[in-house]
Amino acid sequence: MKIELQEDVLKDQNLAAAFNREAFKKNHTLVINLMSSPGAGKTTLLEETIKALNKEFRMAVIEGDLATELDAERLRSLGVRTVQINTVGGCHLDARMIAKTLPNFELDSIDILFIENIGNLVCPSGYDLGQDYKVVVLSVPEGNDKIPKYPVMFRRTDLTIVNKIDILPYVSFDLEEAARNLKEINPQAQLKALSAKTGEGMEEWITWIKDAYRQCTKP
Repeated sequence: MKIELQEDVLKDQNLAAAFNREAFKKNHTLVINLMSSPGAGKTTLLEETIKALNKEFRMAVIEGDLATELDAERLRSLGVRTVQINTVGGCHLDARMIAKTLPNFELDSIDILFIENIGNLVCPSGYDLGQDYKVVVLSVPEGNDKIPKYPVMFRRTDLTIVNKIDILPYVSFDLEEAARNLKEINPQAQLKALSAKTGEGMEEWITWIKDAYRQCTKP
């Protein structure tokens, strides 16, 4: 039996993404959707990023988790406006969820908005939140198989960050292999290796954000 869909099941989601994008563009707010599997180090990376940029940029965070405000509290302790979204079992954030949080922000006073998505290498990749860039964080303990095993995530992102390179000597992970795998899946994507814990390689990530902000605010 063939079933024909007469209506786009993601219509409301896509309308919300367009609404969000227009709001961000109007207020010259750079929006970065940060994704990864659980434990890859997104929150630690955000903490160190905020510390590096807080004298130059006004920042805010939308924090996604199934439950608790543990990560949001870590970010709030740095003085950054952070709004929590708990999905109570949902495996991703969608544009409608983001739209509902926007009244909690004064976008015209935010230069950079980070969205920390739910820890998952599958579901978040398929949802446009209205962001400027999608960034995926891969940590070296996860191994080299994640890029070929989850190609949709890495195909749909602008930048792949390989985190926790400080423990490279103790795990089986090959940076050159990761770069080759990413190139095969997404020739346009960039890869940056760093350790949010030690600070190694963080300069390139910070420079990438500054360049992205300049592109976002061009007249």
